[in-house]
Amino acid sequence: MEVNVRVNKIMDVKIKKLNKKAVIPTRGSKDAAGYDLYACIENKITINPHETVKIPTGFSAEMHPGTVALIYSRSGLATKKGLVVCQGTGVIDSDYRGEWFIPLHNDTNIAQTIFPGKRIAQVIFTDFIVPDFVETEQLSSTERGDGGFGSTEKQ
Repeated sequence: MEVNVRVNKIMDVKIKKLNKKAVIPTRGSKDAAGYDLYACIENKITINPHETVKIPTGFSAEMHPGTVALIYSRSGLATKKGLVVCQGTGVIDSDYRGEWFIPLHNDTNIAQTIFPGKRIAQVIFTDFIVPDFVETEQLSSTERGDGGFGSTEKQ
């Protein structure tokens, strides 16, 4: 069964290489939402157990206002090597013009090595909402109410 996927190209992202060895983000397949990010390092880097190291990508970028780049772990690197993006998700705002660094955390008890040119994370671009916060004395009621942290699980 063939599935038609609608892809909206809503913006160009300008990439400025800060290092001639920097790799422009790539997609692993035509339907992939995430773009792979690569380590732009001269020599291998060892990440000790439970340590976080900022890995440079060798580029900076410019996105349209109203968009954000969300940095996620690569599933293979996370499940096979225990290397994950620190804090779960990185956020790169559209007004940031510095080099993109990926804070990789080694969640294992074994030192892990990152090699030059290795795919280290993935980025997904999306729009975001800018809310106007309105202070109030009362919120509308719902069936759930203020129940959280597993309150909707059925016993």
